[in-house]
Amino acid sequence: MKRLLFALSLVVSFGTHAETVEQTLTNGLRIIVKTDRRAPVVVSQVWYRAGSIDEFNGTTGVAHVLEHMMFKGTQDVPAGEFSRRIAAAGGRENAFTARDHTAYFQTLQKDRLELALKLEADRMANLTLSAEEFSKEIQVVMEERRMRTEDSPQARLYEGLMSVAFAAHPYGRPVIGWMNDLENMTTEDARDWYRRWYAPNNATLVVAGDVDPAQVFVWAKQYFGPIAPHPLPPRKPQQEPMQDGLRQIVVKAPAKLPGVVLAWKAPTLRDPEQDSDPYALEILAGVLDGHASARLNQSLVREQRLAIEASASYDDIARGPSLFMVDAAPTEGHTVAQVEAALKQEIVRIVKDGVGTQELARVKAQVVASQVFQQDSLFYQAMLIGEWTTAGLDYRARDTRLRKLKEVSAEQVRAVAAKYLLDDHLTVARLDPQPLEPIKPTRKDFGGRRDF
Repeated sequence: MKRLLFALSLVVSFGTHAETVEQTLTNGLRIIVKTDRRAPVVVSQVWYRAGSIDEFNGTTGVAHVLEHMMFKGTQDVPAGEFSRRIAAAGGRENAFTARDHTAYFQTLQKDRLELALKLEADRMANLTLSAEEFSKEIQVVMEERRMRTEDSPQARLYEGLMSVAFAAHPYGRPVIGWMNDLENMTTEDARDWYRRWYAPNNATLVVAGDVDPAQVFVWAKQYFGPIAPHPLPPRKPQQEPMQDGLRQIVVKAPAKLPGVVLAWKAPTLRDPEQDSDPYALEILAGVLDGHASARLNQSLVREQRLAIEASASYDDIARGPSLFMVDAAPTEGHTVAQVEAALKQEIVRIVKDGVGTQELARVKAQVVASQVFQQDSLFYQAMLIGEWTTAGLDYRARDTRLRKLKEVSAEQVRAVAAKYLLDDHLTVARLDPQPLEPIKPTRKDFGGRRDF
């Protein structure tokens, strides 16, 4: 309970030195500025509401490929020059592509913010997308897929899980794309994606740090203001059909240990004030995982010694549906079937016996504290604003989220476990380890972007 009170005091203290203001330009660009004067540093992020969720079959991975190409030059800023200019100013920059969005960011001393805004505005409107640069960079992306997915049994297991869990929704496709699509991707595919989604009326500029909001708005209007908006393609709902039975997949891959992941369909946050189930699911994930005395670690790892590790996860901020997941890897002498049964038994125990008062208070303190401690980082202050905004949520409702998490009852936790963690909503992915292959030499630097 002391930790909970400490976390709540931090919520109050953050409000004393940080303010958030916003403005929308006539071309539709939304600008959100959060002032935090603890250090003479600024984080600038441009978020495009375009991720793998918006891709078509046959061009999976194009959002990520375009992210790479955004560093390959404009007429005024040749390939590689963007990064060199930021580095020369003492800053750091990178980008990342996710299911719901693509974001580009820089961290600099506060008097170099104008440079970052000028460069971002230039590539929002003037990307060259040469065939020569594309032919080199697509090879980089394919190598990235080999290294991060095909050479990783855990990544292959997760990729297989998602492809089975989502039969129709685009979340079933990997963000990096299927290899066959990458092999057949063209410069025009990337150019079409750029024309389709890279517009000020599909972007949000988030700035956090020791800045004057009025000056940020002046620079944003100066550099982004002249960029013309354009009509965005209609976004269809793409709802996943109701799952009406257990789904399973076995992934065979070279690995030292077997493993299993159990994933149930779960809702995401849509109305922060009225919703209740997403908050209860977040607390449920904390009951199962998140600290040394959490149930999965305590029961499967420490007491029964069935698993070398066990965890739970759930994310309630997304444009599409979510999954509530638990996973484990068995210890020597035990099987995947045994740890799978043990994972399910922990769910049954919560549905049958509920959660105790002291346990609930401890978990809520942990969950709330983790939310608050993220605010220590300027980068994550901006990240949270960008994530909420591109998911269609009001970032100012984060205070509502903290309040609602604290209000979750033991009965609500038990009820969401009983409601959502059913076999008819379940997808099981099992890793069947194959003999390890000889280690292949890999290039430490394959000449392209390093994703965040």
